[in-house]
Amino acid sequence: MKAEFEPVMGLEIHVELRTQTKLFCGCSTAFGGEPNTRVCPVCLGLPGHRPLLNRKAVEFATKAALALNCRVASHTTFDRKNYFYCDLPKGYQISQFFYPMGTDGYVDIQIDGRDRRIGLRQIHLEEDTGKLLHSGSIVEAGFSRVDFNRAGVPLIEIVTQPDIRSAEEAKLFLQKLRSILLYTGISDCKMEEGSMRCDANVSLRPAGSRELFNKAELKNMNSFRSVQRGIEYEIRRQGKVLKKGGGVIPETRHFDEAKGTTRAMRSKFAAADYRCFPDPNVPPLEVAEEWVEEIRETLPELPDARYHRFLGLGLPAYDAEVLTAGKELADYFDAALAHYSNPKTLSNWLMGDFLGLLNAANLEVSQCKVAPQDLGRLLRLMDEGTISGKIAKEVFADMFATGKEPQTLIQEKGLTQISDAGELEKLAEEVLSKNPVSVSDFKKGKEKALGFLVGQIMKATRGKANPQLANEILRRKLQEL
Repeated sequence: MKAEFEPVMGLEIHVELRTQTKLFCGCSTAFGGEPNTRVCPVCLGLPGHRPLLNRKAVEFATKAALALNCRVASHTTFDRKNYFYCDLPKGYQISQFFYPMGTDGYVDIQIDGRDRRIGLRQIHLEEDTGKLLHSGSIVEAGFSRVDFNRAGVPLIEIVTQPDIRSAEEAKLFLQKLRSILLYTGISDCKMEEGSMRCDANVSLRPAGSRELFNKAELKNMNSFRSVQRGIEYEIRRQGKVLKKGGGVIPETRHFDEAKGTTRAMRSKFAAADYRCFPDPNVPPLEVAEEWVEEIRETLPELPDARYHRFLGLGLPAYDAEVLTAGKELADYFDAALAHYSNPKTLSNWLMGDFLGLLNAANLEVSQCKVAPQDLGRLLRLMDEGTISGKIAKEVFADMFATGKEPQTLIQEKGLTQISDAGELEKLAEEVLSKNPVSVSDFKKGKEKALGFLVGQIMKATRGKANPQLANEILRRKLQEL
């Protein structure tokens, strides 16, 4: 049945940049710390102190614009965006209101097997606000404290076009965006620490129409799951209001993670008038084309390019997508592949045993003790018949726990595969004599009986027998009986 309404959405994503110091002063940008200890007269906006622009922040913003296919501005200004809120120490925010760093970019995603391009209206550089720490509620006579450590931290705001049509698209877009930014190294994009935050503007329109109803803005969602659930709820809520003949109130809403609902925070009946004007203390910025090209040269191979390269290695699309979702895993794959020549086998191990152990231990790829070259060597030893596949998994688990090289562990535990034909001949004769029923079943054409008999040899050797050779010897002896 055709839907009565369809959603139209745009996102605003704030991403803190991984600089050592703040946008206009020398205070540390490190996360955490005692409240209000990483501040100075400049980021607190005290009289008589002037801002000095952080060159690295401009470089990172330019790098983001290039990675996201934007047109980089050759001329930009910094503006005072005036509004009052208790986490804004100066009473205004220094931002790029009139001339942003980048415009007209895009991010390509795939959903349900279809390619979708989400347009980016602009990317601009600005300073972050402080952080409110709440205690209790208004009803309970609670109170809020302000920590200004975050105030002045450089961030980029990425504003999409209203191209998003579902909560699933919003989630996939954010995941792809985060992956691209992590590849560039300009941010750690830790949503749980607030270094990547998302606002969503959600509105509905009659299906097939271009007329939009009022929108509501969902603020500061800090996980992919929150974004998807918040948008899904808001679409349902607005749909119910419209079906009853009501009107959607233009307002800012908060998504309650515990309840899975949104609630009103403040109305937006009038367009915000920030009374922006160029900041007299920050001169206009001229960005040389040569400098932009120098930054372009520092861009790494980005997720889409790496994805297609991995496809060219013969990997299935699913494998290539999993491996390139994070730069660390893709780097690990490339490093291990330099020591092992079968991309698909390596991919299977990374997506299976490797990620399984990492997830169980709640570790990042960078925290893994197994060096990429050691995984490559382990798989070579398995292919060469030095160890069986079963033993390889056992050795890998020990490598993961200790960081030791595979050859060392194999030698320490005496795990070298038994490939001596004479030894396996004797084991085969013992197994056949102890299992007459399986011998009879094989003679009756039951191939599964052979697998059982091979298993008995593997059991007797604690998995060290060469399974292919054991299979061949058993089959020959059975046919001779």
